[in-house]
Amino acid sequence: MHKMIFACFAAGKKDASRALLLAESIRTFAGEYSSLPFLMMLLQDNDSLTETQRALIEHLDVELHTFEIDPSAAGFPFAGKVAASAAAEIRSGERASQLVWMDSGTLVVNPVDQMLHPRGISLGYRPVDHLLIGSPYDEPIDSFWDFIYESCGVSKDDIYPMVTSTDQVKMRPYINAGMLVVRPEDELLQRWRDTFLEIFQDRQVLKFYEADQLYRIFIHQAVLAGCVIAGYRQEETLELPHEINYPLHMHAQYPPRRKPAALNQLVSFRYERFFSKPGWLDSIQVDPPLVDWLKQREKLLSS
Repeated sequence: MHKMIFACFAAGKKDASRALLLAESIRTFAGEYSSLPFLMMLLQDNDSLTETQRALIEHLDVELHTFEIDPSAAGFPFAGKVAASAAAEIRSGERASQLVWMDSGTLVVNPVDQMLHPRGISLGYRPVDHLLIGSPYDEPIDSFWDFIYESCGVSKDDIYPMVTSTDQVKMRPYINAGMLVVRPEDELLQRWRDTFLEIFQDRQVLKFYEADQLYRIFIHQAVLAGCVIAGYRQEETLELPHEINYPLHMHAQYPPRRKPAALNQLVSFRYERFFSKPGWLDSIQVDPPLVDWLKQREKLLSS
């Protein structure tokens, strides 16, 4: 059995290119973990990929898997990610003790020892960067989160505080859905998918969508939070260090005391449109060999 399996979601050609960059970064920088299995969960048919992408899949030893999404959720924000994560969890099965689920727009730039669960831990996570639709810990639970907790089977006695990574707001658990380290045997990601499908079109949430589109965009992440609180005691979860899943595109807004002095100090980061900005190298120090690797792939990273 492998220590871990890496996996990510690709909705189409653009996401596939980013997923392959993620795979290449793991193969290049992850040290003893660089040869572990990497699953790319593709929403579209294999024919949607280019010849170059198919060649890279073979060269990087990427496992390509397609999966189905419930027709009722087709086109709904992030429903594909939820379905893909559950499919990756099933594919991981008995092959690995841990599944590392990441967004395709992520790069790994150091060995991932800190992602490994210590004994007694079932879930490694990062909190969200900004509160948005999250639930402030020092305020009463609103009707949206009441619905989420009831739907997920959350006991309010089990709710504990965490802090957003960028704006440092104390909140009830609200977890970044783009970085999860799970034990496949727990079937958390399958519960997330099933609960999401049960409630995302419930008449009780439609009024929230109408009031603010952010609820429609992020209900998948709220459901994940509910499933985590209902499924694990706090001591069974581990907030991973901020060097994992660092929001590079928010580097200017990140708390100064936690900003890395150089990009090389991170384990993994999300970049979104960071590399499309002129003069991105002036924003943060990047030392060799990482700086050369990034420069050589700047066109792909900025697309």
